[in-house]
Amino acid sequence: LDPFYASIILFVGRAWDAITDPMVGFFISKTSWTRFGRLMPWIIFSTPFAVISYFLIWFVPDFSRGQVMWYLVFYCTFQTLVTCFHVPYSALTMFISREQSERDSATAYRMTVEVLGTVLGTAIQGQIVGKVVTPCIESPLFIGKTNSSVAMEELNMTHDTGSLTDTRNAYMIAAGVIGGLYILCAMILSVGVREKRESSELQSDEPVSFFQGLKLVMNHGAYIKLIAGFLFTSLAFMVCWRLPGALRTGSQGARHWGRRWPHARAPIASSPSREQRQLSATLTIPLWQWFLTRFGKKTAVYVGISSAIPFLIMVAVLDSNLIVTYIVAVAAGISVAAAFLLPWSMLPDVIDDFKLQHPDSHGHEAIFFSFYVFFTKFTSGVSLGISTLSLDFAGYQTRGCSQPSEVNFTLKMLVSAVPVGLILLGLLLFKLYPIDEEKRRKNKKALQDLREESNSSSESDNTELASIV
Repeated sequence: LDPFYASIILFVGRAWDAITDPMVGFFISKTSWTRFGRLMPWIIFSTPFAVISYFLIWFVPDFSRGQVMWYLVFYCTFQTLVTCFHVPYSALTMFISREQSERDSATAYRMTVEVLGTVLGTAIQGQIVGKVVTPCIESPLFIGKTNSSVAMEELNMTHDTGSLTDTRNAYMIAAGVIGGLYILCAMILSVGVREKRESSELQSDEPVSFFQGLKLVMNHGAYIKLIAGFLFTSLAFMVCWRLPGALRTGSQGARHWGRRWPHARAPIASSPSREQRQLSATLTIPLWQWFLTRFGKKTAVYVGISSAIPFLIMVAVLDSNLIVTYIVAVAAGISVAAAFLLPWSMLPDVIDDFKLQHPDSHGHEAIFFSFYVFFTKFTSGVSLGISTLSLDFAGYQTRGCSQPSEVNFTLKMLVSAVPVGLILLGLLLFKLYPIDEEKRRKNKKALQDLREESNSSSESDNTELASIV
């Protein structure tokens, strides 16, 4: 597909997410309790359909006209089914314990394994697809041209069709393997995790409409500030992280980019160093878990996320070599771990604060998590859309052995200036986030007092009822 149409598919899919994420969160909040729990049935029943739709995303239909609609339909379907998995999966944190320390620990474990899963998925697809060499297309038409879609279409008619067939098959094999892992992990989750009914507060005393619940959640100031900061900091790292997806056109093309543009071999924009970054993030999540318990979550956010800025500047300023590559990869991984662990560990604190301000309104936890999941996926799609559109405007040619000089400048901006600006904006928004460690301790004590008061009131009612009987 042309990069423009790929970007349209991504943007439309994220717009569809804006509808499905809060709707799924609302429907989950109204789900009755079953012997599997309230959240687990959503995970179990969405899994097989999500795997099928994921496989069809990578399948290339025989017809040439209508391919854009094919990928748009199955991409939106897959996003909806992933929402049915990811929202209850994320919300499980609130329903396996009421203790803040236990929820923080569970969040740290969850994010550690999620990053490991990303490393595993990257390695599987990279190894399977990387074995297929798709030759680049040599042509003087590429040099100095910024709008050569017609030329590309003509040249693509003469490329090695057998190589492209092998590439298609490799992507489908990788999709099948990853889909199998998806099913395996869902089975382990459903067998190994149990919701505690006493920890669940999904059932409301009075039914609340979708728009009433949405209005309450979106009017909570701490939540808005948190997701705004989370949005910009996540987008900063995703712009760098998703860039290889816009550039990867086969192993030969990747090697050529590494030779022609040294900065494209920087850790955030190359496959081997990306795995280094992900492994670094995995190993440092326990460090950030200790840091936030020792110094507080807001301090950990400032230190962890801002530490990426000097290394992002190094990507644009210094010519890359092996030592610089590994240094920046490790540093980027440390910052990525902080950027994705800390906002998720802060979300339960926001929900506790909401409960104190609205003690008579229950059952909105899934809505909180649904919007958080939406912004996670939204940043992923927007970042890839920004990368592909920017490179398209700069004159990037798919599978081209030669690229215009403007592409080099665009790459430098995408891996340095743009992320730094987004990080600074995100940290400014985190500065406005009102829940510090002192407020968090006060909220914890206030919630314990409310529960004790509720329990004593319930015991008193039971005693009175027994005496009447």
